[in-house]
Amino acid sequence: MTSLPTWNVRDKTEDDQTWIEDLLSSRWGSPIIVVHGERFDATALPALVVDGRYGLATCKIAEVAELITLDAVTTGQGIGTALIKELSIRLKHQGIGQLWVTTTNDNIGALRFYQQQGFRIRRIRSNAVDQARHIKPSIPLIGRHGIPIRDEIELAMDLDEIG
Repeated sequence: MTSLPTWNVRDKTEDDQTWIEDLLSSRWGSPIIVVHGERFDATALPALVVDGRYGLATCKIAEVAELITLDAVTTGQGIGTALIKELSIRLKHQGIGQLWVTTTNDNIGALRFYQQQGFRIRRIRSNAVDQARHIKPSIPLIGRHGIPIRDEIELAMDLDEIG
């Protein structure tokens, strides 16, 4: 069995800004992310980067933290796992007890990944993506595997449960 590389995760820097904008535009259609009716400019959020620019996680931090975007340039290499682990450790040290993330009903891979990381389904917002299209009309109607994109699925991880 081949072991996955060890990834160094760090805070974003000014030098990363153009890369972040380009990555978010290519993966999300723009750096503007709409979730639960709220609009976020992901380039303005706190972010972690995997050295070599192999991955990016952006988040909103308040009483609970919310993962807004998570991107691995190459999947299956442990990049997303490294970002979630580092973010969880940092948030726990800041006294934040939960990390939330929202994905859409078509994103079966993300649902699998987040549950493997320790997230649990917390809420389903039926037809929330239809509402989000009023803010960001570029959100496609049909997603992965030909599934209509309609609903948001919110997941949460209790950070007190991590080691």
